[in-house]
Amino acid sequence: MKNEKAKDLSPGLRKRKFKAEWEGYLYILPWLIGFFILTAWPMIYSLYLSFTNYSLFKAPEFVGLKNYTRMLTKDLAFQKALVTTLKFVILAVPLKLIFALFVATKMNKTVKGMSLYRTLIYIPSLLGGSVAVAVIWKNIFGVDGYINIILSSLGFEKIGWLTNTKMALPTIVLLNLWQFGSSMIIFLAGLKAIPNTLYEASGIDGAGKIRSFFTITLPMLSPVLFFNLVYGVIGAFQQFNSAFLITKGGPANSTYLYALMLYEKAFKSYEMGYAAGMAWILLVIIGGCTGIMFLLSKFWVFYDN
Repeated sequence: MKNEKAKDLSPGLRKRKFKAEWEGYLYILPWLIGFFILTAWPMIYSLYLSFTNYSLFKAPEFVGLKNYTRMLTKDLAFQKALVTTLKFVILAVPLKLIFALFVATKMNKTVKGMSLYRTLIYIPSLLGGSVAVAVIWKNIFGVDGYINIILSSLGFEKIGWLTNTKMALPTIVLLNLWQFGSSMIIFLAGLKAIPNTLYEASGIDGAGKIRSFFTITLPMLSPVLFFNLVYGVIGAFQQFNSAFLITKGGPANSTYLYALMLYEKAFKSYEMGYAAGMAWILLVIIGGCTGIMFLLSKFWVFYDN
């Protein structure tokens, strides 16, 4: 009798299960359409284009690994752009993390009006990567910019912030440093999650603020620090606006970042196949760096479990 009832109910259960599954797929259908049309298909097509000679004005011509061979063995500009981008990442990411963490610790206090202070400090980061801010940055650090006007009034010589090959890249890094708001908010959330009892116990044991920071704050904050590190590295490798709008890659290609070269190959030289190959090389580099960071994270990232 029980087996017969189970057989009678099973078709109904299967029908309801089928209906529930298809309702779920129906709800996510707009996202699936957008993913396949706007993300998956362009990626697959760009991978195909990376093996072709394509200039927008004629049909793609398959050339095999020619683009990649030229990139890795013959194109000195590509190698220069890659080295410059690596320098930018090494300079920009740690400085941004340190500054964001420093501001977050200052914002992690119970003071009247602190919410307003946090908002005011975060607002510039919303505009940090915009075209307007890049143009303002160029005016501030130009030969006759505000910084040099101040230096001249104090009796110092003008500095070629954007015309000196040694100063141009650090100046671009400073603009990236100004966009610390997102990292600061994430650090602040992590700081709020650290139990005060740990600091109270360390205070009883005689630990000062500096020792508590390195023995409690940093270990407990390491997952958040790791997230910001990965996020920052990915963003730094794709940096484009500042180099394009402020220096155009100069002087002497000292700020010729990878994304800027990719843009010029695609939309100035119309070497779409070559640019697609550069995009995939960048994807491999970012993926490799991310993988290495995940492998090394087990040595310094602390989780409660």
